[in-house]
Amino acid sequence: MPEVIPSIARKTAFALTASLALLTTACTGQSGSGASDDPSKDTTINFWHAWSAPNEVKAVTSLVAGFEQAHPHIHVNVVGNMTDDKINQALRAGGDKAPDVISSFTTNNVGRFCSSGALVDLNPFFKRSDIDPEKTFPKPMNEYTRFEGNRCAVPLLGDAYGLYYNKTAFAKAGIKTPPKTWSAFEADAKKLTITRGDGYQQLGFMPNYHGWESTTEHYFGQFSPTYFDQDGKSNIAKDPAFEKGFTLQKKLVDELGGFRKLERFRATLGDEWGAKHPFHTGQVAMQLDGEWRLGMAEEAKPEFEIGVAPLPVPDDQADQYGKGYITGTIAGIAATSHKQNAAWELVKYMTTDTDAVVGFANDIHNVPSTFAALKSPKLKYDPRFKTFLDIAGNPNSTSTPASVNGGVYLVTIQQFGYDYESGKATDLKAGLKKTAAQIDTDIAQAQ
Repeated sequence: MPEVIPSIARKTAFALTASLALLTTACTGQSGSGASDDPSKDTTINFWHAWSAPNEVKAVTSLVAGFEQAHPHIHVNVVGNMTDDKINQALRAGGDKAPDVISSFTTNNVGRFCSSGALVDLNPFFKRSDIDPEKTFPKPMNEYTRFEGNRCAVPLLGDAYGLYYNKTAFAKAGIKTPPKTWSAFEADAKKLTITRGDGYQQLGFMPNYHGWESTTEHYFGQFSPTYFDQDGKSNIAKDPAFEKGFTLQKKLVDELGGFRKLERFRATLGDEWGAKHPFHTGQVAMQLDGEWRLGMAEEAKPEFEIGVAPLPVPDDQADQYGKGYITGTIAGIAATSHKQNAAWELVKYMTTDTDAVVGFANDIHNVPSTFAALKSPKLKYDPRFKTFLDIAGNPNSTSTPASVNGGVYLVTIQQFGYDYESGKATDLKAGLKKTAAQIDTDIAQAQ
């Protein structure tokens, strides 16, 4: 059974905020094909990562120890609890103490890492090692680790989003199985909602975009939208998936009591990362969340059995039920590093060696990031956790694409979501056009 993983969970909460960190100075490093160090000779490289919880740090130590045993000439100096801000500063500065290899929780920054030249293009390294990323990593993970053909990052475990549900509440409401389509989800959310006075005794689902992990990109993952067209322009006013997603979410908000009533109730609920999370307490019967929630919920000792399933899909995409939104941790090689070949050996081991990936996933209860690891018999997990493994391996699962200015476009979309669900914005088509124009302006300025 997965245990509570606080900092792994926090990475989702900080993703949009962290993506705003500036990476304004391009690094003058070499591409992978220009690396000239000899990794067969005794050398030491620096590896900076963001994990900080004791069990996570222990897991990283074990992962690196396995690498050093397999590569006795390469020694790794490990530095943990490093934010993207600190990593960015070190990548710009360079020097003997700067990282050769980095890992980041924020996939939103990949576009900046790649376009600035802070991290080297790994395509030459993959080619030299005869590794095909398309056959090694699930499609969404391939997409969020590259930008405009530059594969400056590689997946290092992942996160998948699904639906948690209260089986006891389902039984009381006469619901036998988790919803697979949006119409069934909507109907179940209403059946599971029990009002009390001006509030709720039990809410079927908290649809508001402020509702913990119910962000626009997590919702839209079920609609498979195309965020940018072939010219790099925002597509949110053209792709009907966005209009449909906003419309269905707003309808659910209205049917469950309206934005203001839901917000008043949300203000009374427990913290997302604490034991009093409203799903743990039974105040909310269904929850959109990542794989880490299972361990956190069980740790809180709820008075009901927890069910896990993929999020429902739009009714006209019923044949794609089982997909979900994917994100995760990334790794890369600093352009300022003079030991890029040795650095590649570490990156390759951590991200493509099946036993290494599986062992790390077992230790911190994240989703493995290679096809081989997802199918490995050595994986250890609560049977319900398999839902997230299947979502990660589903060819229809999606992620959000990299952008030159990081996740700024996602913040812009989310802000429009706040305005639309609250009634501040009433013309959806006009709002989408205005939002698209703002996204294009921001990207043009960043370029």
